[in-house]
Formats: sequence, C-alpha cells, structure tokens
Amino acid sequence: MVKKAIFRKDGRLSEVRKAKAEGWYPYFRPIEAYHGSRVIIEGREFIMAGSNNYLGLSHDPRVKAAAEEAVRIYGTSCSGSRFMNGTLDLHEELERRLARFTGKEAAICFTTGYQTNLGGISALLGRGEHIVTDKYNHASIMDGIFLAKGLYGDVKVHRYPHGNLQEMEERLQAIPEDEPKLVVTDGVFSMEGDIVDLPTLKRIADKYGAGVYLDEAHAIGTIGPTGRGTTEHFGSSDLADIIMCTFSKSFGSIGGFLAGDADIIEYIKHTARPLIFSASMPPANLAAVLKTLEIIEQEPERVQRLQQIARKMIEGFKSMGYDIGTAQTPIVPLIIGNDEKTFLLWQALYNRGVYVNPVVSPAVPPNRSLLRTSYMAIHTDEELDMILNIAEDEGKKLGII
Repeated sequence: MVKKAIFRKDGRLSEVRKAKAEGWYPYFRPIEAYHGSRVIIEGREFIMAGSNNYLGLSHDPRVKAAAEEAVRIYGTSCSGSRFMNGTLDLHEELERRLARFTGKEAAICFTTGYQTNLGGISALLGRGEHIVTDKYNHASIMDGIFLAKGLYGDVKVHRYPHGNLQEMEERLQAIPEDEPKLVVTDGVFSMEGDIVDLPTLKRIADKYGAGVYLDEAHAIGTIGPTGRGTTEHFGSSDLADIIMCTFSKSFGSIGGFLAGDADIIEYIKHTARPLIFSASMPPANLAAVLKTLEIIEQEPERVQRLQQIARKMIEGFKSMGYDIGTAQTPIVPLIIGNDEKTFLLWQALYNRGVYVNPVVSPAVPPNRSLLRTSYMAIHTDEELDMILNIAEDEGKKLGII
C-alpha cells in the first residue's frame, strides 16, 4: 500500500529505531509498580531519581483515601467542561483554598498544567500586545504564546537570554509606553533547577508598566520556608500579578491553577479556550489536591526535608566534578553536553538501578544535553548516597568527571 504524502514523516524516527535496536532507548519505559521512592520496571527495582513528585504525596495513604472517597460520592468523571456541567463544589472549594494559600484574591483550576499556561497566556494577550519571555521558559508557556498569535495574529514576542534581566529591561524599554505588556517567567526552571531573581524582575516590570505572570510548577512545594514557592522564597506574594502552578508535581495529582486579582481570574474563566472546551478535572484528582494542600500547610517539615536533600545532592555532585550549572533546588542537572555520552551515562545508571531522565535538544539547547535528576522528600540518606556513589563511579569510567 502506498503511503499518503501527509503520513510520510521521519523527523527523528531513524534515531529512535537505532536506539531501540541497540537496546538503549530510554523513553516510554512502563513503570509496573511504585513503592515510595522505588519503582519496578521490567521486573527490576530502581531508585526513582527522576520524578516530579517532590513531596512524595502521590503515595500518601491519606491522599489515596481522599481520592477513593471522591469516586464513591461523585463517580469517575465530571463528563463536561467547567463552563457547562463540569463544575463541582470540590472545584470551588479548592479554588478558595488555593487563593488563600497563594495570597491572592481568586483562583481557577484547569484540567492539566499544560492547559493552564495555554489558556492563561492566550486569554491575557490580545491584538498588538507584547509578551516578554525567558528563553528557558517551559514549552507550555511558548505554546500559550503561539495560541495567542494564532488567535490574534499580531501578538509581539520578545525573548531574552536565560536569567539576563538587563536584556529583559532592554526589551521592555523598546516597547512603546502605552502598549500593554506581560513578562512571563518560570519561578524554578525545570531543566536548570535555578530560581528567577523575582524581586529584580518585578521592579523592572513595574518600571515599564508590565504585568508579571509567574509559573510556579516546580517552585510550590520545593522552595520557601513553608513551600509556597518563589514569592515566599523572596518574602512577598505581591511579587507576581498572576501565579500559575500544576498539580502534577508537589500536589501529587494532575491539573493546574491560576491565582490573581478577582477580576482578572473572572476574565480568564470566561475567555480561556482550553478551560471552556475541555472536560474538567475528575473528582478523584480534585480530592487528592485538596488533601495534599492540607498536608503541605500542616507539615512544613516535608518541604524542609526536601530542601535539605537538595543541598546534599548539589554539594555532592559538585564536589565530584559534575557540571550542575546554576542548580539551587531539588532539580539537579548533570550537564554533559554530548548526546552520546549523555545516553551512555543514562544507561550505566539504569543498569545499576538508578532511574534518571536523559534530556537532549530540542528540550534543551544544542550541546547542552544533560541528565535531569530530581529528588523527593521521601528519599532516604542511604538512597541518596547510593545515587551519588554510582554516579561518581560511572562518571569516572566514561571520562565525564
């Protein structure tokens, strides 16, 4: 049968086929069971050092019990969008509590974190308006910008080098004073593990009349004395106009939310296409987030343990000679730069029972391939020492350190 032109795709398929044939393809490996910080893959046990389940709460028996109870009361699905029949009292309770948690007037929940950025950014941007964005911001932020451009055509995008706030200011300075503008940034960058200089960014944004949209996907639960993220880390919830976060990391579920002034949230609620045209978060996921939010508020020692682990792993990898860039959080990249050596180190760690994530272009810039390691509050010191010892041993064998 002749393949139709539209389906003649290759892209990176030749590389994928080669990796599978040689037995080192690292992606889409099914996890058969979770046991806290350990997972079973292909019948073998691994230390999970690549999860975003930062506080370990997706395994907490209280969270699982809350999800089970919600299924008994509400069933497995809302079977509709938030706009129509898909809003439960659980949605509204969660939104009230999230607003209080973030120090904002109101919040709105989306079905996934990706949709949260897609919907929030595309709703806030209009014809002839400007967005200023860090080049290392998450792909969902860029896709929100692309959706806005698709809807309105002439949205103007200004990108600045990662963390270079002087160049960010130059971009803002070049925009006419009376034209609306939004600065968007990750709080904690998902591949680098570093923290935005939010006070400086906010001061510059205010100087030029720009709003600040802060993606806290990897920040809430990981930084700040009680895990409230970048704004708490720097001492004020007023450092961002809009706070975004996912539920698939520290909250142990799936979904996401935006929090901000009540009028802005109400506007997004009635204009964000990914919210209006998607089925809403299922009851079990809502109940799980409500319970994890309660645990985060009542047990700040989990966050403090995670921060202690982050310091241990940063110091450990740095002392043995790994390039970890500017990492400050439980996300610690091992920057290799060479794709082949990145996959070889991944395979060496995998063969010895440590699961991490190999990341290559386009997820990171060319020549910046890395292993993304990330840690959970439930990791033991014994497990962390084992990860460090294996990484040192295998890094030396490959001439990486």
